[in-house]
Amino acid sequence: MTNTRITLITGGSRGLGRAAALALADAGDDVVVTFHTNGGAAASVVAEIEARGRRAVALPLDTTDPDTFPAFADALRGALAETWQRDDFDVLLNNAGYAGNTPFGKIDRTEIDRLVAVHFTGVVLLTQELEPLIVDGGRILNISTGLSRFATASAFSVYAAMKTAIETWTLYLAKDLGARGIAVNVLAPGATATDFAGGSIRDSEQYRAMILPTVAMGRIGQPGDIGAAIAAVLDPRMGWVTAQRIEASGGQRL
Repeated sequence: MTNTRITLITGGSRGLGRAAALALADAGDDVVVTFHTNGGAAASVVAEIEARGRRAVALPLDTTDPDTFPAFADALRGALAETWQRDDFDVLLNNAGYAGNTPFGKIDRTEIDRLVAVHFTGVVLLTQELEPLIVDGGRILNISTGLSRFATASAFSVYAAMKTAIETWTLYLAKDLGARGIAVNVLAPGATATDFAGGSIRDSEQYRAMILPTVAMGRIGQPGDIGAAIAAVLDPRMGWVTAQRIEASGGQRL
């Protein structure tokens, strides 16, 4: 048996998931990262975590396909037993997702369905599937977006609406799991220089120049900023904080 905390991060092979995995490893966690298609990127994250002296495992997962969740739970049980000699884990970070493109007047039903599947249905049903494996006193953190508070391009409208739905569901989940001592919160990043939405914030100086005046702290967020915020919210000393939306945006659009 080990007393080391184990955190499961969906979509942990790149972007904010990778940043969170490294920040949590730096804080002392062992990590299970999931990936959809890019096993090589996930393996690189595992190697970076192991270089920090922590243990890590990468498992494939399609968060849009609930029919596969029981098999994923079985694979997770196997990994927990083999790597940690445990049958449970401590923290679930629901991070997997993508931006979508839903400008009003050109919204496609297929795109709505995809966004609902990954940002709402998948989060709800995966959490429900894995909840019996989370220890009493554990933690769940759902990832939302600053766009649930302020409106920008309508291309993100359905994405933001799904994140708003998860923020509300977080309140109910916190109530449902409170008796087990499981704290459930949601973290909402602001504009961050990742490959989100095709990497426009990271790669376009013009786009960054448009956003920059709206950020109170005077710069665009970096993945490490969000990874550090996630690690802070999940710090054991925050265990009495539950059902909260915590925004990490540098004060965007205050």
